[in-house]
Amino acid sequence: MIVLISRCLLGEKCRYDGGAKPCAAAIRFSKENECVPVCPEALSGLDIPRSPCEICGGDGNDVLCGKARVVAADGKDRTDEFIAGARSVLETAKICGAEVAVFKARSPSCGCGSIYDGTFSGMLRSGDGVAAALLRQNGIRVVTEEELDGSLGKES
Repeated sequence: MIVLISRCLLGEKCRYDGGAKPCAAAIRFSKENECVPVCPEALSGLDIPRSPCEICGGDGNDVLCGKARVVAADGKDRTDEFIAGARSVLETAKICGAEVAVFKARSPSCGCGSIYDGTFSGMLRSGDGVAAALLRQNGIRVVTEEELDGSLGKES
């Protein structure tokens, strides 16, 4: 099984703040499985570092259908970049035959099941990030590093 995995979880400095979020379980998982590192936001051409972004008015599914926007804390609309990054990740998944993605929890791109609510207050809402939503719409299973417990072979 080929698995996409967030680059920041592997220790790569690609996050909005210029940092990484290395995750021991994700690093161990990547050494034991065939993984393809991805970062939707870096693939979109967004700068590192950059102003943090959140989805306003919904979740990634709403962004993809034009009902919500991805907005940076500095007020810039980054919707187009987030959609472009999600499409790049989907293309990567198709090329390599990935069936699963292990993504960074709560991210406006990669979050799965829970994302920040768009108010930059640290509050959460249910929903998926833009890339996670697009992958799920295309039949690719998405989990977060917090769910990386050896259950990837099981049905969700």
